[in-house]
Parts: sequence; structure tokens; C-alpha cells
Amino acid sequence: MKDISRTVLVPGQGEIVEKKSRFIGEIFPASSLAEAEERLLGIRKRYYDARHHCFAAVVGVPGTPEEIRRGNDDGEPGGTAGKPMLEVLDGEDLHNTAVVVTRYFGGTLLGTGGLVRAYSAAVKAAIANAVIVTVIRGRKIVYRVSYPDAGKLQYLYAKEGIEKPEIEYGQDVVMTLRMPLKMGERIKKITAETTNGAAVLLSDEETVYTV
Repeated sequence: MKDISRTVLVPGQGEIVEKKSRFIGEIFPASSLAEAEERLLGIRKRYYDARHHCFAAVVGVPGTPEEIRRGNDDGEPGGTAGKPMLEVLDGEDLHNTAVVVTRYFGGTLLGTGGLVRAYSAAVKAAIANAVIVTVIRGRKIVYRVSYPDAGKLQYLYAKEGIEKPEIEYGQDVVMTLRMPLKMGERIKKITAETTNGAAVLLSDEETVYTV
């Protein structure tokens, strides 16, 4: 399982024209092959008069045997659409992501090299208009600390590159921290030393979060 990967948060669409053929790329998040294929069906219905709807998806738990990779040329010459589209996703390290490129034929044959370049470019155009986030498999640690210690800890956490904690103010301060797995023990050591052992650990669990 990969500790760090990337995925689409907000779908994107991009279009290129090559020798009068239109290539409309749409990229979107998908956690399963069934979800990706359902979106593909919707795009086919929307562009019902187009000649090709080529498809690529990388879904499932990143970096495990359960991750599924699929590409479909949808009638284009073998290896000219689905494969290069998949290679763009791989090059961007995108997971739980699918992309469809719809082609309206412009009357001029592009050749295998031209098709590979066009389908790849359409995927890149869609990515450029999407919002991509980094997904981290990490730790969520929750502490209760005093007000003076909370200020010191926020400064030290920031120096370690930890994102700003969620804060709840009451009689004391409850701080919720998210960090990569490898940082967990160091943050616990810093917290214990800074508070002279007074920090109360409320929870410590694995989690997945985005940045």
C-alpha cells in the first residue's frame, strides 16, 4: 500500500482539435471500476453522436494487488488510445481516477502516432482543468494540553512540516493532528518533552487524509 498518492478532487474537462477531429477529455474521481464505467455510460449518452469514447482508469487501493488498471480503445487501432491515456494517469501518479476521451471524427486519418499524441493531449488538457490532491496514509493523534503548551506545540509542529492542527478550546485545549505515518513517533516525543509529560493522549489511529 502506498503511503502517498494523488487523486482528482474536482473533475476537469479539456478539449483539443487535431486535423478537424475533436477530442474531449473528462477526468473524474472513481473508487471502483463499476463507478468509473457508470460515468463512462453517462458520457456516452451525452455525446451519443460521437464515434469513439475511449477510457482509462486506475482504481482500488494504491500500490496493492487489489488496484485495477484498465484501458479501452473503443474501436480505435489497438494501443492508440486506452494505453497512452493510462500512461498519462501513471505519469501523474493518479489513483482512484478515471478519464474518458470522446472523439468526433473530422474526416482525416491521424495515423497511430497522431492518435497517441491526441488522446494523451486530451487527458492532459482535462487534468489541467481539474483539482488534484495528494492523499496521505497517516496518523491522526489527538491531545489535550494546557493553553501555554498549545502555543509552543503549534510552533514546533509547524517547524516539523505538520499541517495546522484542529483546535477545540475549553478548560484545556484539544488538538487534532494529522501527519504521515513515519512522523507519528517523533511528534509524540516532541509533545511529551515540550509539556514535561503533561499532555494527555486522547487517541492515536491510522487515517487517510488529503492535502
